[in-house]
Amino acid sequence: MIRVMLLIVQGLVAVTSVAGGLVMAVGSWPGVDRSAFPPELQLPEEYLSGSPFSTYLVPGLLLAVVVGGLHGLAFVLHLRRGAFASLAAAAAGYSILVWIFVQMALIPFSALQAVYFGAGLAEVGLLLLLLGVAARVPAGTALGSLGPLGPVGGREPAVGSPHDRQKHSA
Repeated sequence: MIRVMLLIVQGLVAVTSVAGGLVMAVGSWPGVDRSAFPPELQLPEEYLSGSPFSTYLVPGLLLAVVVGGLHGLAFVLHLRRGAFASLAAAAAGYSILVWIFVQMALIPFSALQAVYFGAGLAEVGLLLLLLGVAARVPAGTALGSLGPLGPVGGREPAVGSPHDRQKHSA
């Protein structure tokens, strides 16, 4: 179930990032009539003031190729249960988080930023659950009874770890 939810988030972010990035890039090409685009797809030029970009071409390509490409790669690798699926999922999740952080620093806040930030957090969280780094909290469990880190971990420390050395030195 966790794997399916991760695939859904990766697929949605991949498709919308590629589509949004291509709209941004194509709308920036010289000679393209921007009035042909619906008003919802026309980005205000004032969003670029204070940024290193004079058009939406480079940000659009970055969104489509880097963010969309990483999400597409992660989706395919998870679908095929590839060897680097977890690494690709982590890179994809963090790519959308970085994209949104930079966007929030440069342009006014929009609800879509919150949605995609939530998608990035969901990707990273689902990956942690899938890898067994974090565990689900069983129903009826008091949070204080889980230990100092909550539902994280639950594994024995590695041999030679600081925790292991503390046990032997006491």
